[in-house]
Amino acid sequence: MAAPLLQAQIDIDAPVATVWNLISDFNRMPEWSPQCRRMKARGPLRAGTKTINLNRRGMLFWPTTSVLTEVTPEKKLAFVVNENGTEWSYELEPTATGTRVTETRRAANGVVKPISAFLTRTVLGGMDVFEHELVDGMNASLSRIKAAAERR
Repeated sequence: MAAPLLQAQIDIDAPVATVWNLISDFNRMPEWSPQCRRMKARGPLRAGTKTINLNRRGMLFWPTTSVLTEVTPEKKLAFVVNENGTEWSYELEPTATGTRVTETRRAANGVVKPISAFLTRTVLGGMDVFEHELVDGMNASLSRIKAAAERR
């Protein structure tokens, strides 16, 4: 069983528009995510647009696809990964000094698709190990986005 909710949050000393531009540029996703090596949108940034992704963990590479489920400029970007059924989102909110970003992975009722659960268990070291890596990756991603946004 997967954790229903994985989440990380960071405050960034940069305007919401600056942070949104970084997060919504899928070509830059490999700069932020330790696992994502490529994320290519197959159309404009809007709900329903599909993406093709390439992920890496050590010497292991695997492709995924996703569909954008919500695009609210400067507020929320969300997509569902087709192979496992999880929803990933970035939510932005203005603060007194910039932007708070929350990155979330939701697995409805703690369930991922059976093939994903099997591969996570047999190839990726188990759900607990893999989800711990995902949260570490979220924190790393948010830290990298923060560094890029605050450099501008």
